[in-house]
Amino acid sequence: MDTTFWDEADRLLIRYGVGFSPRVIDRAAGAYVYDRHGTRILDFTSGQMSAILGHAHPDIVATVSSAVASLDHLYSGMLSAPVLEFADRLTATLPPTLGKVLLLTTGAEANEAAIKMAKLATGRYEIVSFDRSWHGMTQGAASATFSAGRRGYGPPAPGNLALPAPNAYRSPFRSSDGSHDWEAELTYGFALVDQQSAGSLAACLVEPILSSGGIIDLPPGYLRRLKEMCEERGMLLILDEAQTGLGRTGMMYAFERDGVTPDLLTLSKTLGAGLPVAAVVTSAEIEQVCHDRGFLFYTTHVSDPLAAAVALTVLDVIDRENLVDRAAHLGRRLGDRLLALRDDYEVVGDVRGRGLLQGLELVRDKKSKAPADALGHAVTSACLERGLHLNIVQLPGMGGIFRIAPPLTISDDELHTGVDILEASLKAVLDDAAG
Repeated sequence: MDTTFWDEADRLLIRYGVGFSPRVIDRAAGAYVYDRHGTRILDFTSGQMSAILGHAHPDIVATVSSAVASLDHLYSGMLSAPVLEFADRLTATLPPTLGKVLLLTTGAEANEAAIKMAKLATGRYEIVSFDRSWHGMTQGAASATFSAGRRGYGPPAPGNLALPAPNAYRSPFRSSDGSHDWEAELTYGFALVDQQSAGSLAACLVEPILSSGGIIDLPPGYLRRLKEMCEERGMLLILDEAQTGLGRTGMMYAFERDGVTPDLLTLSKTLGAGLPVAAVVTSAEIEQVCHDRGFLFYTTHVSDPLAAAVALTVLDVIDRENLVDRAAHLGRRLGDRLLALRDDYEVVGDVRGRGLLQGLELVRDKKSKAPADALGHAVTSACLERGLHLNIVQLPGMGGIFRIAPPLTISDDELHTGVDILEASLKAVLDDAAG
């Protein structure tokens, strides 16, 4: 039966990236997905890093059922109460300056809107982002994405410039004691930006933790200095918290750790808990300038009541179930388990991240830090055979990095079970390789 399924997939579908997982998934519930044979697979990716409440959370099911039956989609020029309720609820979780909301459906769409607003508000067009960035697949967002997908599509949008991502494990910028000198790296990066700029720097678009870039967590103090350097140049700071927002890092928003408020904030993935919901949040001042200059982002699903109802429910569940504190608690446990793996295995080079968004980088050995691509693929397959789904990122010059992002609702036992499977799979693959 599965052979027929995959034959039909080959016949009917456009392939859009990495190969499909070899399991055909029939349903999902809580922290698990189930294949068509009934095999239970622990989901350590929260779907596409999105389902922070797990799969089929009863509150989300009830909200979607009710909204679809009563008020799901409207003409884009119409407004409904759920949109205002959501905007009020969301802005109450943010610093006072972030008081204006645009409700959309995807992360790329939110970044596209934020980029357009930044260009319109500043009257400039150059966008700076990290060399390991991933901000989406639409034109403006893809042009600010440097980790993949830049070949073969013609010229990206003019004015996109790259900063070196501050990867403490691999950066060549080192202090005399061997520690990562991120301040020198950032200064050097902006010197290159200034040299390349045509004098039209509009904004810097970054993730507080680069997820698709290999779980690169900005060092403490980096974001504050970045904001200062943007202000010195009259640039706006856009933070893409698609994967870090809404409790994932053990704080409601990752930027809270650094006490820095962005000029524009984009949310998606976690905001819909697995459903297509996104938002841009900015200040009243920036919104007014954009409005005065004719800001246009009139899409089919802008201000959809269904998306608003879902996002409002997500915010309510996070608050009611204390999921921010839970992510911090479980993140400490996860971090301890992963650091123990680093200490015990020569091929575990680095562990990094925050809360329930952490990465484990596999290398050939700790001294060389040489990438171990085959090992990463083998461990991924071994985990799936044992009932654990993990995502591995493999980028040039880096080892295979497991992105570990289970639902915030995962139980302590489920979390430990997942790490147990990861360790058993790693050990089995290494034992097989040793003969």
